Amino acid sequence: MAFEQLDLFPRAALSVSDLTLYLRNLLESDDLLQDVWVQGEISNLSRPSSGHIYFTLKDEYAALRCVIWRAQAQRLRVALQNGLAVEAHGYISLYERDGQYQLYVDALRLAGEGALFQEFLRLKARLEAEGLFEPARKRPIPAFPRRIGLVTSPTGAALQDMLNIIRQRYPLVEVVLAPVSVQGDEAAGEVVRAIADLNRRARPSVIIVARGGGSLEDLWAFNDERVVRAIAASQAPVITGIGHETDFTLADFAADLRAPTPSAAAMAATPDGAELRHKMRQLERRLASALGARVQDERHRLVLLRQRLERLSPLRRVREDRQRLDYLSTWAAHHIAGGLRLRRLHLESLRARLESLNPRAVLARGYAILQRPDGQVVQRVAQARRGDTLHAHLADGYLVTQVESLHSHSAPPTDGGSHDGDLESRRVAHL
Repeated sequence: MAFEQLDLFPRAALSVSDLTLYLRNLLESDDLLQDVWVQGEISNLSRPSSGHIYFTLKDEYAALRCVIWRAQAQRLRVALQNGLAVEAHGYISLYERDGQYQLYVDALRLAGEGALFQEFLRLKARLEAEGLFEPARKRPIPAFPRRIGLVTSPTGAALQDMLNIIRQRYPLVEVVLAPVSVQGDEAAGEVVRAIADLNRRARPSVIIVARGGGSLEDLWAFNDERVVRAIAASQAPVITGIGHETDFTLADFAADLRAPTPSAAAMAATPDGAELRHKMRQLERRLASALGARVQDERHRLVLLRQRLERLSPLRRVREDRQRLDYLSTWAAHHIAGGLRLRRLHLESLRARLESLNPRAVLARGYAILQRPDGQVVQRVAQARRGDTLHAHLADGYLVTQVESLHSHSAPPTDGGSHDGDLESRRVAHL
């Protein structure tokens, strides 16, 4: 009955493309298949000129085709070859043209690294809980190290790279090498002893722990708990440069500074010599400019102090007083001379007045001075008597004369005669 029903209602046939697309969507919608690790052995490895990598992962029961696109292939750290046991990560999808499902790989590691990675995570969580990775405990790297300790392989390329960079950037620094194995069972113990010996004997300013790239298994010595604790306990700050930029070890988390490569670690430990020279030239110019300005300021200050000292100097006072004395002398001489001239003129005036009042001058004009024998000067007629002998002083001598008659200008006689009474009251001396 059911068979007949199918015949009555037949389903439409799917095209190969539709069915393939349906299967592809089913595969890509499965969460497990979109984030899966697959372990197997590489076979049929192919590297065309496009840069993509094609190979097959197989075990004794099955095979799985795999593709690595060029972008992911350039970041691979594992050298692929047929027969290599690996673990590949990626997603499952369907290649529609061949109708074949395949793994599109985005990461790849050697077989066994998965267990190592789980151990890495377990140990990291435990050490982190102890505080060994705390940023607060990390110390600054000295800007100008006196001595650098290198913990690395003496035969590896990493050592020469670091020495070249240190020599180019900061040739003044002393480098002390503590040679160790960087891979194998003995590597971890050697690294621990090297760090301790450097701190005890060389006392470096900074220690670099470094090695070149490799797989997780190759780098496992730097995930050793003893190495992590030795780095955390180091007296000198530690820079790690282990593996490539994408490699992380537990030593990196414990270090005071993690550099992506050994070369980068050497650069982080040393200042740039060219930059230092440039800064020194700038500082030299600034110092010369500042010194020149300071000298100029001090020279100006010295000039001011010298001027102030000269103003306060006794010699300046003496010079100023001497100049003032010269001025006062000139002024005094001028004023004394003027005063003398004025006094001379005044004296001449007085002399002229005196001369004008000098009796001799009066006598020279024809006047005479009458004097009695007793020396009394006769100034009025009433002072003389008829018959008195008088001395008449003239300009060039004197005369002795006798009074014959007396006449007064105030009351001349009216009858033209001579009266004794009138003469006594009005006497005039006639020479």
